Amino acid sequence: MQEELSQFQKNDFWKLIPMPEDRTIIGTKWVNKNKLDESGNVVRNKARLVAKGYSQQEGIDFTETFAHVARIEAIKIVLAFAAYTGMKLYKMDVKSSFLNGTISKEVYVSQPPSFENELLSSHVFKLIKALYGLKHALHAWYEKLCSFLTNNNFIRGKIDCTLFRKEIKDDFIIVQIYVDDIIFGATNENLCQEFSKLM
Repeated sequence: MQEELSQFQKNDFWKLIPMPEDRTIIGTKWVNKNKLDESGNVVRNKARLVAKGYSQQEGIDFTETFAHVARIEAIKIVLAFAAYTGMKLYKMDVKSSFLNGTISKEVYVSQPPSFENELLSSHVFKLIKALYGLKHALHAWYEKLCSFLTNNNFIRGKIDCTLFRKEIKDDFIIVQIYVDDIIFGATNENLCQEFSKLM
């Protein structure tokens, strides 16, 4: 739990402020999960702080929740194209992806259970970035990633908005997004290495 909160502080995730009037304060809770190895043995316990997003009010705490998600057919087409052309594909999982999304509406959450500041017990956290459990967390992450890719000269697909491509002379790289997983491949291996470093 402390590790998760330390990451929040390090990444300017939120700011502790006096509780504002006439605003919804969204509760928080800890969700614990065991990480298992191939044999099913517990190798690590992970605690994740989540917002109780069910208390959010549309139009006040969020406006947009929709985010494009790749259809299985789109992923199969990328896989078939790679197999046909002999392109090597890679997969990357973006760690804490939803926590990278910047939110536009003011959202306030209660202090995490068991980690309340005793001197500032009436204070709440104003979120700067999205928190797991918020109704618009996926939308915020998707918009941040799309903006990042287009700012790095990737072109978003017209039919599939989760597919991006970038052409450099006679070579190109394709990037398929599926929530927080990214499949990518290129006609030149150096483009894949550059993309990995970029991410």
